[in-house]
Amino acid sequence: MEKEIFYYDNHAPKNFLYATMFWGFVGMLAGVWIAFELAFPQLNLGYAMTSFGRMRPVHTNAVIFAFVGNAIFAGVYYSLQRLLKARMFSDLLTKIHFWGWQLIIVAGAITLWMGHTQGKEYAELEWPIDIAIALVWVIFGVNMIGTMLRRRERHLYVAIWFYLATWVAVAMLHIVNSFAMPVSFMKSYSWYAGVQDALVQWWYGHNAVAFFLTTPYLGLMYYFVPKAANRPIYSYKWSIVHFWSLIFIYIWAGPHHLLYTALPEWAQSLGTVFSIMLIFPSWGGALNGLMTLRGAWDTVRDNPILKFFVVALTCYGMATFEGPMLSLKNVNAFTHYTDWTVAHVHVGALGWNGFLTFGMIYWMMPRLFNTKLYSVKWANTHFWIGTLGIIFYVIPMYWAAWTQSLMWKQFTEEGQLQYTFLETVIELIPMYALRGVGGLLFLGGLVLMVVNIWKTIRKGSFNSEERAEAMPLDKAWKPGKRMFWHSWIERKPVTLVVLSLVAVAIGGLIEMVPTFLIKSNVPTLSSVQPYTPLELEGRDIYLREGCYTCHSQMIRPFRHEVARYGEYSKAGEYVYDHPFQWGSKRTGPDLAREGGKYPDSWHYNHMLEPTSMSPGSIMPPYPWLFSNDLDTSQTVDKVQAMRKLGVPYTDENVENALVELNHQSEEIANGLANENIKIDNSREIIALIAYLQRLGTDIKGGNPSMEE
Repeated sequence: MEKEIFYYDNHAPKNFLYATMFWGFVGMLAGVWIAFELAFPQLNLGYAMTSFGRMRPVHTNAVIFAFVGNAIFAGVYYSLQRLLKARMFSDLLTKIHFWGWQLIIVAGAITLWMGHTQGKEYAELEWPIDIAIALVWVIFGVNMIGTMLRRRERHLYVAIWFYLATWVAVAMLHIVNSFAMPVSFMKSYSWYAGVQDALVQWWYGHNAVAFFLTTPYLGLMYYFVPKAANRPIYSYKWSIVHFWSLIFIYIWAGPHHLLYTALPEWAQSLGTVFSIMLIFPSWGGALNGLMTLRGAWDTVRDNPILKFFVVALTCYGMATFEGPMLSLKNVNAFTHYTDWTVAHVHVGALGWNGFLTFGMIYWMMPRLFNTKLYSVKWANTHFWIGTLGIIFYVIPMYWAAWTQSLMWKQFTEEGQLQYTFLETVIELIPMYALRGVGGLLFLGGLVLMVVNIWKTIRKGSFNSEERAEAMPLDKAWKPGKRMFWHSWIERKPVTLVVLSLVAVAIGGLIEMVPTFLIKSNVPTLSSVQPYTPLELEGRDIYLREGCYTCHSQMIRPFRHEVARYGEYSKAGEYVYDHPFQWGSKRTGPDLAREGGKYPDSWHYNHMLEPTSMSPGSIMPPYPWLFSNDLDTSQTVDKVQAMRKLGVPYTDENVENALVELNHQSEEIANGLANENIKIDNSREIIALIAYLQRLGTDIKGGNPSMEE
């Protein structure tokens, strides 16, 4: 039978690899910068765009969606064509996908630097960009599934299963979590509030890790590890169990980010149970990859690509053991809100995603340019520099976590807290500096790789249209051949998409529907009232400056937290919070009961120069808040939008929003004037003070000093 001749498109993987290296440098440079900002606060430079609160989401979005995202697309566009023996469905869709994704990244970075954010971790981008992400993601899916429908290979290899599940799950997660009420082109409020918003956000947040940082990389692992090792994957049956159990179980685990919070206990327990179960499919996948290299350890020793893959799989195994352990309540009580979470995340991000990406780049680039890698020695050097970078990053963070947790919980013999929060922060500064050194080493390894690849490209010749040949699908298929039962699914990409959607949707539905429909899950408190217009504007400034990246607003029912902050938090306190602000890391103290704890003048001076109120503080100053006029052009629209979301503002509240705002701002400015602080009531700092002084005051005994 005559084979068909066709050509693979190598432009797409090449362009995505270029973008991977570029955005990897940008994202990691931002990460190194903010790491050193915590050790040396003067690096915030006194500018809004370089402050930690704005730089941190730029770093996370650049690394997750730009570096990792482009690496995913590069690997998928390269491997999918060869696994299906077909060119991508549409060259036009491929180009739209590439340039659309790069424009989204640029728009995201610029808007985050400008302070346009929804204030939800890993989902900060505003609604127009969210819509653009959804559209580009659909284009990616159409291109991918279209290629499958005109393939020349009947069997869909395991890597493709993970690509499809990734596409389905990310689409579902992104759409559900991104529901928002627009106020203007670059301002919106989350559709959900308080407890419900927290559940949806961490259902999304945890599964963004699962289905953007894990499942597509498992697909890449199943393709590139066997290719680099020149041997088949260890176990086909393991891969089946790995795939279906992982995508079904993972989606349930989100609530383990919210243990001991105001989330209903049953939801917390579900998250814990399924998190523990995750160990088995996760380790099954890691072992499947490592066992593929059995008997090839001499090759691994001499091959830097396989070294990167081995460490990547090892870090994946470590991270996916640690995650379930951190979901145990007794362990979570010790580690949550500490730097342990930071270390855990970066074991996966640097080791699993970073090293698998580096190995993939070293494998693909010489083949795309018909040459050999310029320097194997440099690649080996990169491996060791990167490994040292990971070690220097995570060990200080683990040490910092132990220090934080033990100091937070320590009481004197008289029953008083032994350490102030600031004392714990000062103790961590050397560890933050070491973390920065680790990040710098990792970034240095990336730069060495880029130079190596550049020299490889210069001595090669790009093969843009790679010739291939294969039998047509109808002629290659041999009916009557006995098949394993799962082969039926592997021959039907649309069926695989539908089954994957069912598998990933079940957990989310079971966790979210009762939380939204059963009123007793989120009891209301009659004392809790909506924010005033000025407080609402102040809250938006709080979000804009990324204060939630360092401060939590969730007091857990622990003796040391109640003693330090005040009465533990209740679900009903947050019913008007769009979005919620429970936080995930305490670089600074919890602010749930901040209202009335200090006079307005304290907050004024603290925001102007933090060390004047808290000597030794690593918090940056915010001088622009004292010179910027508060923009009230959207205040009425904001109140109206909140009303549509269910916040009980009356017609009178909406009509008189600006009058009420001016009245409250004048009261605060006059109070400051009585303390010899002259500031115009139109300044942004006035609104922020109003918001901070409101926190926790609706709850009886909300002020910790009053509680005592």
